[in-house]
Amino acid sequence: MAIDADIFEKVKATLVDALGVDDDEVTEEATLVGDLGAESIDFLDIVFRLEKTFGIKVERGELFPEDILTNAAYVQNNRINEEGLAELRSRLPFIDLTEFEKNPVVQEFASRMTVADMCRFVEYKLKG
Repeated sequence: MAIDADIFEKVKATLVDALGVDDDEVTEEATLVGDLGAESIDFLDIVFRLEKTFGIKVERGELFPEDILTNAAYVQNNRINEEGLAELRSRLPFIDLTEFEKNPVVQEFASRMTVADMCRFVEYKLKG
């Protein structure tokens, strides 16, 4: 799915400001944690900036579903089971979970999120 160029540029500017990275580091494929160095505290700033830039409201758990990632019904041996993956797919239709599903270790979830995923999230929110 193609990413809207205007949304990408605004998300890119948000990430450059929030994370202090260079423009050329922010590509669609870049992961927020691994490639851009985002930490958990950075996500609060990123969400705040996205809300302000796009005029959207991001509810707690909407982008990072802690209630799934910490629920014993969905997590066994630190891995998300099939029911948990189904719940993630349902709640996060804007995130490509293909790679995560191959090895669904809870701690790896946030490190898989890409800039393109963030752009699709914004598009999803704007469509209401």
